[in-house]
Amino acid sequence: MSTQPLPLEGITVVAVEQAVSAPFATRQLADLGARVVKVERLDGGDFARGYDTAARGLASHFVWCNRGKESVALDLKDPRGLAILRRLVADADVFVQNLAQGAAARLGLDAATLCAAHPRLVAVDISGYGAGGPYAHKRAYDMLVQCEAGLVSVTGTPERAVKAGIPAADIAAAMYAFSGVLAALVRRGTTGRGGPVEISMLEALAEWLGHPLHHVMHGGTEPARTGVAHAVIAPYDAYDTADGGQVLLSVQNDREWRRLAELVLERPELADDPDFATNAARVAHRTGTDEAVARALARFTAAEAVTRLEAAGIACARINTVADVAAHPQLAARERWREVASPVGPLRALLPPITLGGSQEAYMGAVPALGEHTCATLRALGMTDEQLAELRRDGVIA
Repeated sequence: MSTQPLPLEGITVVAVEQAVSAPFATRQLADLGARVVKVERLDGGDFARGYDTAARGLASHFVWCNRGKESVALDLKDPRGLAILRRLVADADVFVQNLAQGAAARLGLDAATLCAAHPRLVAVDISGYGAGGPYAHKRAYDMLVQCEAGLVSVTGTPERAVKAGIPAADIAAAMYAFSGVLAALVRRGTTGRGGPVEISMLEALAEWLGHPLHHVMHGGTEPARTGVAHAVIAPYDAYDTADGGQVLLSVQNDREWRRLAELVLERPELADDPDFATNAARVAHRTGTDEAVARALARFTAAEAVTRLEAAGIACARINTVADVAAHPQLAARERWREVASPVGPLRALLPPITLGGSQEAYMGAVPALGEHTCATLRALGMTDEQLAELRRDGVIA
């Protein structure tokens, strides 16, 4: 049986992007077969290239968000560089930008302006807080938006609020930009018109706050920060094991509590004890509940605890380190790891989580060097070697 092509083959994306939100969105498009032309500054390019050197000399953020793209280095402050970008956009299906608020509009690269000139174009503006309102021009880095969106207030321990360990605001905006592009392309297929797409990091992350937000708005109290414990279910927490590990378990109903008490805690009397027999009682006596579970699991290694819990039909998980995830047996068994090319050689990377049955495998192209594709891209626009040499001499391209 022949395989189908990737769904975005034949789609060209031009992106003036930096950091995480736009690059992660366009990487999803590249993974699905789109050609993504990443337009970067001459002086260092996307500033995420300089975040660290952890990926064998390359920045880990950049490697994660930019595989499979073509890098074109242009000076957009020079009219000739801006004219080149406009030529690229004229032939594109999608344009994505996450410049500082107002910068794209000053260059005529905002979504509304571009879509007016190119009706079939899908153009995406990603910003921190949106185009209007009192926060429109406020600086919007990921952790700042996590604070403004309330994520930090519900994350951490009773004593201290903490940010998420990943750039949650950037990722939220990226994934809504990705899905917004796909929706707009479907609409273009039926109407012939693309149109502008606006994504705000604040609005994306506020949507992810849906459960606590609705809880508070409709009469509830502010959620308590409970670490990895659950605010209204017990036991639902992480417990130390004899080998220094931790295992999280979740009891969802009173039948499971009975199995836990009999088969793991080896204290069957707790199943009918009025202080523990129901979830409401266990929450009211959370200290005693946790002490009973902690005492039992402390006798076992993490592996032994997981084996016993699973045999009893209790949902559980080890609290893995990032290194543990890189060696996770499930990811290995499902053959989720691939190698992508880069300027420093092959780098290990996960297949994207969208698996399309009957289709070619996701495109996981190389991580580009700054300006690696400038000349080839401009030659495809009809420029001669003499013109390229002049532009390079004048500092317009690299």
